[in-house]
Amino acid sequence: MDRKIKFSKYQGAGNDFVLIDNRSGFFDRENEDLVKAICDRRFGIGADGLMLLQNNENFDFEMIYYNANGGEASMCGNGGRCIVAFARDLGIIQEKTVFLAVDGEHQAIIQDNQVDLGMIDVSAIQRDGDAYVLNTGSPHYVTWISDLQHKNVYEIGSAIRNNETYKKEGINVNFIEQEEQGYFVRTFERGVEDETLACGTGATAAAMTVALHQGLEGYQEIPIRVLGGQLYISFHKIGDQFTEVRLKGPAQFVFKGAMPSFSP
Repeated sequence: MDRKIKFSKYQGAGNDFVLIDNRSGFFDRENEDLVKAICDRRFGIGADGLMLLQNNENFDFEMIYYNANGGEASMCGNGGRCIVAFARDLGIIQEKTVFLAVDGEHQAIIQDNQVDLGMIDVSAIQRDGDAYVLNTGSPHYVTWISDLQHKNVYEIGSAIRNNETYKKEGINVNFIEQEEQGYFVRTFERGVEDETLACGTGATAAAMTVALHQGLEGYQEIPIRVLGGQLYISFHKIGDQFTEVRLKGPAQFVFKGAMPSFSP
């Protein structure tokens, strides 16, 4: 009899993930077809990505993140917040944690369903026409746009992500518009190859774009509304240098279950 894979489903502002406790090392990290099948919304559990929680002797745990297409990916901010909630629910941590992800060490604080996650420092800012290009753990292209609610983000975002400049490595494409109480952001994500309800590293990149565009300096906290909810990004900015970067928002348990360890 095949061993069943126990999993939990979490979502952070509508960005949804399958999480697996892999501290015993049973899950085959090289099986990209299995990851893709699990994330499939019609034939699997369905998710924007899959995460393995693993042991690491120097940290509370290690986060291994896969995009829905099955490949190991760069940092996912909302995924980071969700795996902190998962670790708390497993009893690995309580209110504070330090864990390892693909882009290095992350610190986080969790209270109820709100996770305040430390992100990497950012200093390399590039321009592509009117757009800002920066890496907040994952590469992002951020551009201002009007009437964002009615724009075809899949069509416009896919065209940018697959143009000659970005096609090989891929890039996440973010569109930002100012609102009365903050900023509205929609994101086309590489790896998912579609618009998602939220993107944590994208919201972080968008908040930094706001600060760059407006010439803000010092400590800033910028509210970012995404299709799946509300996120808050804070940082300390001096010129093009962003430090003490934090991403705060909800991370909620959805359901748990078990599925056969099949080979697609």
